[in-house]
Amino acid sequence: MNPATYRGHLALLLPNQSNVERGHHAALPWREAPTFFQQLKQRPALAARCLEFVILTAARSGEALGATWGEVDLDGKLWTIPATRMKAGAEHVVPLSDAAMAVLAQMKPDRFTATTPVFGIGGAAKSNMAMAMLLRRMNYGHITTHGFRSTFRDWAGDATSYPREIVEQALAHTIQNKAERAYRRGTAVDRRRMLMGEWSSYLLGSEASR
Repeated sequence: MNPATYRGHLALLLPNQSNVERGHHAALPWREAPTFFQQLKQRPALAARCLEFVILTAARSGEALGATWGEVDLDGKLWTIPATRMKAGAEHVVPLSDAAMAVLAQMKPDRFTATTPVFGIGGAAKSNMAMAMLLRRMNYGHITTHGFRSTFRDWAGDATSYPREIVEQALAHTIQNKAERAYRRGTAVDRRRMLMGEWSSYLLGSEASR
């Protein structure tokens, strides 16, 4: 078969390389996630709370580190990340599980403004290196913070029946397929809220017997 016949067809099948998260990020196998998460909850450091929030929301570390209280709707249990802070350049709404809300309750200061960082000291946000160092102190230096997105994706694919488009939307991935893009115009927040609630339940061990 002439390889030239693939010209134009591969563009329909493969995502634009600019939208692919580059590089290999070592991930924790999803079956080991509850054990790790319980250990993480015992850590008192601010970096531990930020990593806990990253894992619970399946967010990129930079999105969590840059989170401000103005982005959080505590009553609606929603975290709205503006397009300017998203890799794909589109606003992303994250439904917050009760466990994620509990992390925010620990972090909430007595006084704050819309621009006050959620995970910050003296008005300055923590750096990504703080979470990397935390993983090393926990003897998990072989994995990365970003890898927990893969952990979540593998769990959702292997242990749940949620459709791919819901999982991809939870990860704020750019979708090339027109049908899926149309589906995502409705943010499906309720479905994703259920997904993130099941993820937090799994991490907390209530589904460890599955």
